[in-house]
Amino acid sequence: ASRLRPPAYESAVLCGQPGPDEGDMRYYAEQCGVQPIVLPGLGRDLHPVRDVATLVGVYRHIRRWRPDIVVTHTAKAGFVGRIAARLAGVPVIIHTFHGHVFDGYFGPRATGVFLRLERFLARLSTRIVVLSESQRDDLVDRYGIAPRDKFAVLPLGLNLAPFTSSVRKNGRFRHACGIPATAPLIGIVGRLAPIKNHEMFVRAAVRIRAQHPSSRFAVIGDGECRSAIETAVRQLGLMDTFVFTGWLRDLVDVYADLDVCVLTSRNEGTPVSLLEALAAGCPVVATDVGGVADLLRQGDWGRLVPSEDDEALAREVVRLLVEPSGELVAEPVGGASGEPSEEASGDPSGNPSREALEEAATIAGQVAAEFDIGTRAAEMDRLYRTLLGRDPVGITAPGARSR
Repeated sequence: ASRLRPPAYESAVLCGQPGPDEGDMRYYAEQCGVQPIVLPGLGRDLHPVRDVATLVGVYRHIRRWRPDIVVTHTAKAGFVGRIAARLAGVPVIIHTFHGHVFDGYFGPRATGVFLRLERFLARLSTRIVVLSESQRDDLVDRYGIAPRDKFAVLPLGLNLAPFTSSVRKNGRFRHACGIPATAPLIGIVGRLAPIKNHEMFVRAAVRIRAQHPSSRFAVIGDGECRSAIETAVRQLGLMDTFVFTGWLRDLVDVYADLDVCVLTSRNEGTPVSLLEALAAGCPVVATDVGGVADLLRQGDWGRLVPSEDDEALAREVVRLLVEPSGELVAEPVGGASGEPSEEASGDPSGNPSREALEEAATIAGQVAAEFDIGTRAAEMDRLYRTLLGRDPVGITAPGARSR
């Protein structure tokens, strides 16, 4: 919405009220010059009676604005928004899958219900946007959501400039958290929800500590599983090595200070945390699920491990803590005053080699170019014009107009 502006476009954004365990991104929308209208019922939680009222509310907004195009994101808003848009006679209805809820979220019976709903909603959609080819293949071949020609593949568009221009190992995040500059620091960024599988991260931490006893671990984000994760860490006697930050608005210094960023999800679309980490020059290790393989394999950008395999995760993280040249990214076994192991011999200063820095800079540039928000906005503009069959006129929210 911030990139598709008058005179070609006028946009209005409806969003839900974040839950108590969710991050609130409305501040970012406002920074981009977008003033979202909040409908509390558009949140993630399912409430049949309230959801009917939300559907009526969305319908009324659409009828008043009379838009040429309605674009929906996430399962709940996609359900409410597409039905309301069809009832209101909107010419073009587009739904975007960032991920899906058909694997790892619900039991077989509930998943079957959601599949049938999505197949029905696909018939109401003019086009379905996905973030990667593997995601499209999954939705077409595995789940039968819609014919292949109904899908458009458009990767995420992000402003990654703050991350590409950041200074590696600037020390600000470590200083704020009381983490020594020489300690290996491994982080995970995202909602603390079952689908994100932070338990795998905790199990891997035990293995990593066995080889790098001074390692520290940062959990950035919040959610319904925080208490359970903290309990697991406490039972393992690792609370002194873990930092739980909650939600942070500015992640630039976080990625700058991480030695490795990991992702342990059971299901993903295109994870923003990995894109931000790569743009900041931070190595990544992630589970081979959803669209993650598309992301990391296209330029040898990161390392993939099987889902639930904490041994493989720990092994790849440890490998990244030692440069191919033999120089250390961070402190080896033995601590600041100890002797490095034979496997991890090199410069104990915590500074990566010139070759590693050059490779990270190359990857950062590739990621920033591939997922550039300006490029993506231009592609969305072309898609909108194609589906409309004419140049967009825009809407005159909050007033009405005649088509």
